[in-house]
Amino acid sequence: MIFTALVLMCCSTFSGDALRTPTTPAAVTVKTTPPSELAGEAEPAKPDAPTPKTAVSSTSKKELELGSGGEPSTSAIQPVVNGPVIPATADSYETPRQKKIWFGLMALSHGAAAFDAWTTRRAVSGGYGVEGDPLQRPFAHSGAIYATTQLTPVVMDYLGHRMMRSSNPLIRKTWWIPQAASASVSLGAGFHNYSVVP
Repeated sequence: MIFTALVLMCCSTFSGDALRTPTTPAAVTVKTTPPSELAGEAEPAKPDAPTPKTAVSSTSKKELELGSGGEPSTSAIQPVVNGPVIPATADSYETPRQKKIWFGLMALSHGAAAFDAWTTRRAVSGGYGVEGDPLQRPFAHSGAIYATTQLTPVVMDYLGHRMMRSSNPLIRKTWWIPQAASASVSLGAGFHNYSVVP
């Protein structure tokens, strides 16, 4: 702390007037100003008002665009992006062709689930086997199996639609896999159940 005080004292500069002893002048003159001038000095200078926009004639537009030498001016306003504007919604990823395929896969998976339910109920009611799915087993002896087998295709349809609209390109390319897997599993189970009953 002492070192800091010494450095500050050594490095500070003293003016020549500060070292002299003050002397009183023989005569002090006091300047008085009227109050109107004091009010003007107290207010800070105000900035200039912006100039109003005026209509530019066609010749002055050309002069602005071409500059002074008749050549195109680089200071003219240019668009930031020259390409087309891409919408920021996820719906833009979905094409009409993909939508048609999605509806086709939806019909196929729901139809395959109904076929699986019909063959399962036929095999179970005939005494040729039991339901292998523990979640479907309580519904195998009633018509409720037709409704419960539709739950998996509904979930896979939703998942496929979400994947189709994803921003990830890899997921967008594989959107059809959940629906196709659901349809193939239901068709495989339905054909197995159909072959069990003579």
